[in-house]
Amino acid sequence: MDDVRERYAARGLGGRLQPGARPAVVVIDLIRGFTDPACSPGSDLSAVVAATRQVLDVARAADVPVVFTSITFAAAELDTTLWLVKMPAMRALLAGSKWVEVDDRLARRQDEAVITKQAASGFNGTDLAGRLAAAGADSLVLCGATTSGCIRATAIDACALGIPTFVPRECVGDRAAGPHEANLLDIDAKYADVIDLADALALLRAPVADTPEDGR
Repeated sequence: MDDVRERYAARGLGGRLQPGARPAVVVIDLIRGFTDPACSPGSDLSAVVAATRQVLDVARAADVPVVFTSITFAAAELDTTLWLVKMPAMRALLAGSKWVEVDDRLARRQDEAVITKQAASGFNGTDLAGRLAAAGADSLVLCGATTSGCIRATAIDACALGIPTFVPRECVGDRAAGPHEANLLDIDAKYADVIDLADALALLRAPVADTPEDGR
C-alpha cells in the first residue's frame, strides 16, 4: 500500500485536515448484530470495541459529545428495503431485538443518543447533522463498522457537509482484511484523515487542555 500512498500524494491526493475546537465522537453500528459472530452480519470486532471504549472513556472525561448509530428495521420494512436485497443477512436487525442494541462493552450512557438508520451513512435520512450542529461540534472522531460500508459512507457525507473527520484505524473494522485495508487507504486519500488511536485520544483531550484557567 505504501507505493499507492506515494503515488496518490504525488498526484495531490491525501491532504491533511485540521480538527476543530469542539470535536464529537460518532460510533457507527457497533451493535450486537455486528460485533457478535453468532448474528449473520456479525464478525469478531472485539479489538475494535476495546479501542473504541478507550476513545469513549477519554471523550466522556473531556465532556465531548458522543452519538451512536444502529441499523434497525421494522418488520414492515424487511420486504420493501432495497439494501436488504443486497444484504439479506441484515434482516436479523429487527427493531426490539437484542441484535440492534449497542454492544454492552461500550457502556453507553443514557444521555448518549442512539440514532437508528436504514442506510449506510449515519447522515442519510437521520438527524445526525442537526444533533452535531446543536452540540456545537465542528469535527468528528469516527469509530465503528464496517470500514468498507457504513464508515466509508459516513466519512463521505461528513466531507460533503464540510465536517473534518478523523478515523482511528484501531477503532474501525470489517468482515475481511482486504476491504478494510483498501477502504482505509481510500478514505484517507479522499474524505477523512485516518489516524492512530493515540492521536485520536490526544485530539479529544486537546479542547480541555487548551482551555485557559479561570476563563482567561
